[in-house]
Amino acid sequence: MIPKELLRKIRRIEIRTKGLVNNVFGGEYHSAFKGRGIEFSEVRPYQFGDDIRSIDWNVTARTGETFVKIFEEEREQTLVLVVDISGSEDFGSCNKFKREIAAEISAILGFSAIKNNDKVGLLLFSDQVELFVPPKKGRRHVLRLIRDLFAHEPRSHGTRLSVALNHVLHVLHRRSIVLVISDFFDADFEKPLRLVAQRHDTVAVHLQDRREQELPSLGLVDVTDPETGESLLLDTRSRHARLTFAAHAEQQRAEIATLLQRARVDSVQIHTEKDYVEPLVRFFRQRSKTW
Repeated sequence: MIPKELLRKIRRIEIRTKGLVNNVFGGEYHSAFKGRGIEFSEVRPYQFGDDIRSIDWNVTARTGETFVKIFEEEREQTLVLVVDISGSEDFGSCNKFKREIAAEISAILGFSAIKNNDKVGLLLFSDQVELFVPPKKGRRHVLRLIRDLFAHEPRSHGTRLSVALNHVLHVLHRRSIVLVISDFFDADFEKPLRLVAQRHDTVAVHLQDRREQELPSLGLVDVTDPETGESLLLDTRSRHARLTFAAHAEQQRAEIATLLQRARVDSVQIHTEKDYVEPLVRFFRQRSKTW
């Protein structure tokens, strides 16, 4: 039995994200993720301006009139959302946790996919594969995925991206769109990520929170790692401590960006304290120009 509060939350997300899909993201998604190729559709009479290379000479010779071949994009695709639900995702210094933002972004992409007649699947991971839902079409299926994003209780708090990526390599046999939504607080996942990017159209949605990058001066603060449970008493009044923390966070962010570039994975940075709509739209439009 799904709790009423969770049902209300899912309904609110459906209303908000479907509005964004209908008004903003549906077309952007189509432009950013091209189909697998083109396929023959029909022949029609030649019109002024048609490319002469598209003339169907067999039909033209048979009918005595000039006909051209029409091709359409082979559109149907598969989108798989690979979503991090480790302990660090249950953090957010503003209104929403990273996991909530991941769920909303997944809903937008899921509804965009079904609007374009694509299939959608979901893989939730921590340091293990927590849940895999095979790709399907339809609104009810996407609502089921949103429910899983909010309702699934992780069996572990750790992070191992390599486990999730290797699972993707094992279960996806046709070229698909793979969106990895994570804060990427992990190591030793570059090789499987590169392999996924070679076989699939792969995008990284990098979730970040400002309090993981800079500390305010609040005196003595007990800081706990949500994945390992280790605690540290930190004097945030110390300028040296704050600068060291910020420098380490910036180095980590730069290393993640470099790793994604080396793996040839497109990426978009999402900050919990800011609206995610603008950077997503900007990313999609830039990607469609690249296509």
